[in-house]
Amino acid sequence: MKILINQVVTLEGLFLEEEINPAELELETELIKFHSNLKIKAQVSRVINALIVDLNIYAVLAAACSRCLEEFEWQFNKNAQLSYPIDNSATSIDLTPEIREEVILDYPIKPLCNLNCKGLCVKCGKNKNEGGCNCGST
Repeated sequence: MKILINQVVTLEGLFLEEEINPAELELETELIKFHSNLKIKAQVSRVINALIVDLNIYAVLAAACSRCLEEFEWQFNKNAQLSYPIDNSATSIDLTPEIREEVILDYPIKPLCNLNCKGLCVKCGKNKNEGGCNCGST
């Protein structure tokens, strides 16, 4: 997502909406997959020699639970505020690296399908969320 600096009027600001394919930002990992494009909304305003960007980033993701290994879907929705000093020689600002960074910073270290996930039986490997097992360890 690029902002053309001369399009940002001091009082009015600028509103931008864009969808970005997660593959373009190399966001998918072994544990995190995207089920939708990133939907980006940006409200840009100019303050003397700086641009202030209020971002909203939304996407639907899938992750493997770190306890039971089941895949679950969750909605990623983040607001962020970015500030860019305006250089007289610059004509545009590319928000793409910061958008990528904001998404990655919110990846869970240990994704959980729910806080009460019981995980897998250490002996037979049965998902304990689906009931007990007959191996004698539970």
